[in-house]
Amino acid sequence: MIFHQFFEADSSTYTYLLASEQTREAVLIDPVISEVEQYAAFLEQHDLQLVYSLDTHVHADHITAANELRTRFGCKTVLHRNSGVVCGDIFITDGSAIRVGELLIEARYTPGHTNACTSYVVNGMVFTGDALLIDGCGRTDFQEGNPATLYDSIHLQIFSLPDDTLVYPGHDYKGRVSSTVGQEKRNNSRLGQGRTKAEFITLMQNLKLPYPKHIDVALPANKVCGK
Repeated sequence: MIFHQFFEADSSTYTYLLASEQTREAVLIDPVISEVEQYAAFLEQHDLQLVYSLDTHVHADHITAANELRTRFGCKTVLHRNSGVVCGDIFITDGSAIRVGELLIEARYTPGHTNACTSYVVNGMVFTGDALLIDGCGRTDFQEGNPATLYDSIHLQIFSLPDDTLVYPGHDYKGRVSSTVGQEKRNNSRLGQGRTKAEFITLMQNLKLPYPKHIDVALPANKVCGK
């Protein structure tokens, strides 16, 4: 498997490229519109064909590159069916799978940050979007957020994976690039150490986070795939 992690500094967003060494087909998870030239250069350098663009959810902090990539490369736009977005090409649900050469990418529905949050599992890795972050999780105070739902999603869909599963989040604000399921179960400041659902709900309801700085631009754009 070919793997590369991109980073967009303004929103501290990670984008992930996964590709088959056999077929040279590639997918991008959570692509950012400002970074399209970087993706294009990597694809050309490694002789890869982009076949899918996957968004883990409808983002509020950056504009997706989904439509730009579809226009430029002819790839399919993939979103969860609960996203409320009508411009996608493929709408997945829990347990859906996307095959790219020898890679089988499994979708696990992980709502709670938004209604459409989906994590992707492949080859001992899980791409968690904004559901589970390194030593944190997505906020639950806007965009259909629900702390009880997020708690269940993370425990049932992510913490149920083997402890050595590598966790690749949608963001990190401290320069960390990955974690493991075991590390997050033990050490996550919001969810680790056996924190109960009631404790988690109380914590999330009292975070008093600032209004997302890009939401008024990003959210409307992402509802039309970044057009």
